[in-house]
Amino acid sequence: MHRIRSAWLVVMMSGWGLASTGCSEDTELPPALDCQPPLEVSSPDWVACQLKEMTLEEKVGQLFMTYAYGQSVSDLEPAMVESNRTDHGLDTAEQLVERYHLGGIIYFSWAGNLKAPAQIAGLSNGLQETALRQPRAIPLLIATDQEHGVVVRITEPATQFPGNMALGATRNLDDAHQAAVITARELRAMGINQNFGPVVDVNSNPLNPVIGVRSFGVDPAQVSAFAQAQVLGLQEGGTAAAVKHFPGHGDTEVDSHYGLPIIKRTREQLGAADLPPFAAAIRTGVDAIMSAHIVLPALDSSGLPATLSPAIMTDLLRGELGFEGVLFSDSLAMQGAKPYGDDSPARVPVEALKAGVDVLLMPPKLGVAYQAVLDAVGTGELTQERIDVSVGRILTLKQRRGVLSQPLVNLAELGRVGSAEHLAAASAIAGRSITLVKNDARALPLKPEVRKVLVTGWGDQPTAILAEALAQHGLTVQRLETGTAPGTAKREEAAALAAQSDLTLVLTHRVWTSQAQQDLVRALQDTQKPLVAVSVREPYDAAYLTEVPTHVATYGYRPVSMQALAQVLVGAAPPAGRLPVAIPHAGQTATLLYPTGHGLDYSP
Repeated sequence: MHRIRSAWLVVMMSGWGLASTGCSEDTELPPALDCQPPLEVSSPDWVACQLKEMTLEEKVGQLFMTYAYGQSVSDLEPAMVESNRTDHGLDTAEQLVERYHLGGIIYFSWAGNLKAPAQIAGLSNGLQETALRQPRAIPLLIATDQEHGVVVRITEPATQFPGNMALGATRNLDDAHQAAVITARELRAMGINQNFGPVVDVNSNPLNPVIGVRSFGVDPAQVSAFAQAQVLGLQEGGTAAAVKHFPGHGDTEVDSHYGLPIIKRTREQLGAADLPPFAAAIRTGVDAIMSAHIVLPALDSSGLPATLSPAIMTDLLRGELGFEGVLFSDSLAMQGAKPYGDDSPARVPVEALKAGVDVLLMPPKLGVAYQAVLDAVGTGELTQERIDVSVGRILTLKQRRGVLSQPLVNLAELGRVGSAEHLAAASAIAGRSITLVKNDARALPLKPEVRKVLVTGWGDQPTAILAEALAQHGLTVQRLETGTAPGTAKREEAAALAAQSDLTLVLTHRVWTSQAQQDLVRALQDTQKPLVAVSVREPYDAAYLTEVPTHVATYGYRPVSMQALAQVLVGAAPPAGRLPVAIPHAGQTATLLYPTGHGLDYSP
């Protein structure tokens, strides 16, 4: 396991007078620091020397990671600023780094950061050049959420892999490792050195609104193994990994973006189901962990989210599990991180640091949060020692991942983004994830007499990609996208087209949330023509469509998954995936419709 160097602790021992606290003459003192320039960034003393020389304002800045608008460091996109206004909405990225001495920036498409690989690389270089011009010249952590599947920030031409649940369906740890290595190398080629992934929550609640297919599955041992494979892959590829969302967001029916979930599991249940993947990642040497804005009464009776709980962030994570890396909060702009109402922008950052968090992610009012931390040090609510501990961890991560030694992008490496080799790997992995859940009518693989096919249901891009892929196999394909809540007219139109087709493929998306989608499937079923239902997100749709004799699960709707689906439908590839979650009967939890590991093939 990677161990954070303790050299920087020397600063606290000498800087706060701990050497003169009555120690005997025989006590071995720490070696003196050699901070004379030029001090190489790889030096064991570099972190401690930085802590010795940094101002409080510079140290506090390292604790913050936020977003910035625009495609370059000097650019603002006014329309985006107006729709996402914050107290730093009128600052360029360059101004933010200079004013707040930031430790990191996170990229989003809605902030205008992610237009094309060359542009992203240019933005990254501009940010790092800005940081290197500052008195301390400490490069930034530049992050994004490239989970793949339903949460992906950088789309084509970057390589798109199926998401975690699809990887779990392959049952192939080498696939998970390879996907992570390729993802990391492509991110690093664009100047992104921190990925907020993988998600290691165990999706034990089929109605989970925020995790679902972002999870590797329901078995803690399987999730742990895949977590380790991806952590190793991301870090091998040169990008810091951050597993999330500690201590486990898998058993909730509330999305912490919009509310504050309460997890009512016992300490024993949490230890058996939710904590093992985090413990496995820690044993593997994961660089970082992200907290969850969830309440766990069994761990902390205060009613505060885990992000603000010393019992969870420090006693459990640091003490019991032994984590020594960097602890990120989840976005502090989320509703689950606002327990103090109007006082939250100033109070939450301080409470998070007191709980044990190192990096404060996306505070809703950056200027207020930054000043609140400075003020807390001034009043003694936060000590200088506490700040140094977190800054030491952050600087050590930057040193370990080569952010200090190689902060700038070599533009010659952009050719690896979306390379033919990477795309082929993603296609092969997606192909191994497609799961045949039900084939009672033996409709699959498609028979030679099936020539005219209707592709309908959810998703403009998924239905279009699937229709195009099937047409390339010589089929005559009609397409009718119906959305998440098709009305009566749209359902009747789909049924009329189905009646004229040899077979209909209907793509479903969380049908338990949409009676209209269920009604569409039943209208198609009433035509008496062969029907194949394809759940393009969670496979739990099968429990609500039991009358459909043929069901396929893809766990994702990106082009790579739709193209792999087409291969399976026509019989050009076998359905090799197996369910990484159990599917209970609709509205039940005690009895299963399909167990974990279920999956059919095309053998007689």
